[in-house]
Amino acid sequence: MAAKEELQKNLTETQQRVAELELQFNDLEKENAEVQKNLKDCLVLLVAEKIDPVLGERVGEAAQQNEDQRKEVMSVSADLLNELKAFGDIASKQRTRLEEIQTTMTDLTKARELMLQERENFSLEAAEMEKALSEAEALLL
Repeated sequence: MAAKEELQKNLTETQQRVAELELQFNDLEKENAEVQKNLKDCLVLLVAEKIDPVLGERVGEAAQQNEDQRKEVMSVSADLLNELKAFGDIASKQRTRLEEIQTTMTDLTKARELMLQERENFSLEAAEMEKALSEAEALLL
């Protein structure tokens, strides 16, 4: 009984954690999409005009710095996307594990119900045998 309660507790905790992770994953995906869009828009403007974002002037060196910064931002964005993918993979694995736990819980519940039914049947048979034994003893006396 304690194992069932612990499994149920673990199941509930896992379900809550999966739900939290899914919400967090969705929020991060939305935020990443917005960041990517803003990044692309800003990058298009800066590259097209070779404008220094600080001075507001067209400067070759500033354009090179912007290009370097763009590459760094793209690298960071790629890292973030990789982290998001890893997060998604982990969430998927946790969902699979949760489904396995739910299946195990269902199987255990069915097995318990079967055992209780068999116990009840056995008790009824034992009572019938005791009654028959008593009747046989009464006939012998």
